[in-house]
Amino acid sequence: LVACLALGALVARLAGPPQGLADALNWWVVNIALPALVLSIVPGLPLSAELWFPAAAMWMVFLGGWAVFAATGRAFGWSGARVGAITLTCGLGNSAFIGLPLVEALRGREALPIAAIADQAGVFLSLAMGGSLVAALYSGSHVSAASVARRILLFPPFIALIAGLVLGATGGVPPAIQPVITRVGDSLVPLALFSVGLQLKLRLAPGQATAVATGLGWKLALAPGLVWLAGRAAGIEGDVLEVTVLQAAMAPMISGAILAQQNRLEPALANAVLGLGILLSFLSVPLVNRLL
Repeated sequence: LVACLALGALVARLAGPPQGLADALNWWVVNIALPALVLSIVPGLPLSAELWFPAAAMWMVFLGGWAVFAATGRAFGWSGARVGAITLTCGLGNSAFIGLPLVEALRGREALPIAAIADQAGVFLSLAMGGSLVAALYSGSHVSAASVARRILLFPPFIALIAGLVLGATGGVPPAIQPVITRVGDSLVPLALFSVGLQLKLRLAPGQATAVATGLGWKLALAPGLVWLAGRAAGIEGDVLEVTVLQAAMAPMISGAILAQQNRLEPALANAVLGLGILLSFLSVPLVNRLL
């Protein structure tokens, strides 16, 4: 994981990669590799009543973060653009590009189905619905319910999630196809982290320290602690609780930072908190795992 991230950062700075390489790799990861990975692991997920928790917990992280950042923004006189940027990056976690590889490394491949539920039914829906709303509110733009619904229903990993659940209930993936989708899904880890390395930026401008500390304090420490407490209160135990807590502890979301940039919500801050959060998460997530 570290080698792929570092290689991407070195290539971006020393090798002069072609323009648009990161976008091309992201397209493959989101539209090909991630759906294949989801389709290869979700059919083997034993369905249980506790699986509502991974999805609900990611919404808790998003909505709780939004409330914390809005209150902090009022106290420190932040602009709406700053509140929106921090909410989109630190209210949403990098549960796919970094979350799935880290969960696999720390908990094994058998933990990936739960992580995928948290990613697709939790973080992705939070981005598509809540993230679109935050971007519209703080940028003054308009978002329609139809466009959000279309984005959800046509998103390839979400389609793969639904297909995986159906296949799991009807006998599983055909044996002839399983090796193919497994091999394609395996390309997610090196390419996703290489792409993250290509885009890694660590520029902290004057006046951003409080916002960065607030955002990362929530995302890397307070949010996973809150999810653990909520899970214990709800009677959730074992892998469902612990994998969900790990997904709640992941670094800020790349797609959230992109959405902030597209809506002119303090892009420099979004990039700074993204880069620092990714690097810190390689220390903080294993620490959370050890505490669990």
